[in-house]
Order: sequence, then C-alpha cells, then structure tokens
Amino acid sequence: MGTFLNIDYSTWWFLVIGAVFTGYAILDGFDLGAGALHLFFNKEESRRIALNAIGPVWDGNEVWLVIGGGTLFAGFPKVYAAVFSAFYIPFMLFLTMLIFRAISIEFRSKETMQWWRKTWDVSYCISSAMIALMLGVVLGNVLIGIPIDANGNFTGSVFYFLNPYAIMVGITTLALFMMHGAIFLVMKTESRLYAKLTVMVKNTTIFFAISILLLSFYTLLYVPHLTNTIRHNSWMFVIPVIMVLSIANITRQITKRKYLYAFLSSSLTVSLLLVIVAIELYPKLLISTTNPAYTLTVLNSASSSKSLEIMLLFVAVGVPLAALYTSFVFWTFKGKVKLNEMSY
Repeated sequence: MGTFLNIDYSTWWFLVIGAVFTGYAILDGFDLGAGALHLFFNKEESRRIALNAIGPVWDGNEVWLVIGGGTLFAGFPKVYAAVFSAFYIPFMLFLTMLIFRAISIEFRSKETMQWWRKTWDVSYCISSAMIALMLGVVLGNVLIGIPIDANGNFTGSVFYFLNPYAIMVGITTLALFMMHGAIFLVMKTESRLYAKLTVMVKNTTIFFAISILLLSFYTLLYVPHLTNTIRHNSWMFVIPVIMVLSIANITRQITKRKYLYAFLSSSLTVSLLLVIVAIELYPKLLISTTNPAYTLTVLNSASSSKSLEIMLLFVAVGVPLAALYTSFVFWTFKGKVKLNEMSY
C-alpha cells in the first residue's frame, strides 16, 4: 500500500469512514432522538415546535449517511458487500423507516384533520426510534462478528442479527440519541415546552446512563475481546475515562441548565464511543466467527492503493465543503423556534 505521513492509505480511509459516520451519528442522532420523543408531546403546538426545531436541518444531516455509505463502498467494497448481504433485513427495514420518517415530516402539515396529523405523528415517532435501533443492532453485530466464509459471503441464518448483544447495543443507541435529541430540543424551545423538556432531558439521561452501564458490564463479562486493545495499551485507558467524564458533565450541565454545554458533551460522548469502537476493531473491519482467517481487514478488503490515493483527494475537498454547509445551516437557523405560516 502507498503511504502518506507514514500511514498506509487503507488506514487513512478507515479514519475517513470513521469520521464521516461519527458526523452522521452526532448530526442525525439528535434528529432521530427528537423523533423518538415525539409522542411524549401531547399538544399540537408542542409537536409542531419539535418538528420545526429539526425541520431546517434533518435532510442535510442525512447527507452524512450517504457520504458514509459511499466512502465505505469506495474504500472497502468487500466489506460493503458482506455487510449488506448479512444485514439485508435490518437494512431494508432501515431504508423503509427512512422513507416513512421523511414523508411523515413532510405530509403531516398538508392537511388539518386531527386523525391525519396523529397518524403521521405515530409514523414519525416509530420510524425514528426504529432507525436508531437498527443502527445499533448492525453495529452490535459488527462488534461481535458474523459468520462469513473465505469469499466474504454470509453463511448465517436469516435472523442471525437478533442476538442479545446486538439488541443491547441497539437499545443503548436509542437511549443515547433520545438524550441527545432532548438536549437539542430544550435549546430550541421556551415556555411550557421548555419546562417539560427539562424533565425529559433528565429522564433520557438516566435511561442512557443505565443502558451504557449494563452494556459495559455485559461486554466485559461476555465479549472480552472488545476490550483487548485498551487493556493491553494502558495509555489508551484515558479514552474511556474521558468518555465517563463527558457523560458526567452532561448531568452537571443539565443541573446548571447550561444546555449548549450539555449538547457539546453529548456530542463528545457519541464521538468517544465510536473512537473506542474503532480502536477495538482496527485493523479488522468485519470479524468472521466461522474462521479468524476469513476476517476482513483494512488490508485484505481495501481498494487498490492508487484508487485510495486518488479518492482521498476528493474526500479532502468534499468533506470539508459538506461540513461548511452544515455549519452554515446551523448558524442560519440558530435560536428558539418561532412558528409561522411556513412552518410544518
């Protein structure tokens, strides 16, 4: 493989994919969390405000998912093929829920009938929660490994992905996004809805804290290989320590009602969780439970060195532009939500 700054191009591509998916988790994470909380708002006005809080940004945030899928396909086509064949059902469900979430947001305000709006409210809430859950389930299966043969073909059963560890990761992901979304919503609201969200922020934070604690214990007891790298490199222990401090700071900032700092800590928590995932996986990308020799790594599943080198040049231009656009949108629509005739 070619090298740049003494790191091979496949490793650079691994870092790029990790960064893009981290961006997606942070950005679309609060959208999904806000959607999963939607039915907890009883009043029509509250639901409209919650929808319009994410209205200007939700579709732009999903762009990072498209970028992530594209970079995975370009950099590691064998992994892309194996993942999509292994998780066909959850990905089809994921895509279906993406469609329903989008049309729920757009169709809800097209008619004034109460039954119409309630129908799309339910659709929006369920689809948002299911997307978060499916993302976690897929991640959980990637962490523990899946049965693939020497050609990268999936050899497991249809519902192999429904295992206890993956479901626990899915629930934790949902809890994390709900907390992240509640913090975002409380920054965008005022008056009675703001007061209600301050309570919801505390409840979702407790839900996430319990979920991550149970998942951590389960990982240490039953999936010890996921902690090998950090356990054998003592200096890396600082990463989970910072993550714990970040979670603690969320509760601290919530107590002080400094929700912007709580949101930044929540974003940092998302980032550090995925950093830990990357550390424990590298150089593996997809672990084979059939035979360790069949495991797909950054070396045996990457595109050619020349392809990676050329594509990195496009990434070096495209990703910063996408980040700049995202920042511009957030800056343009900063502040509290105000409803008008153009609102959802």
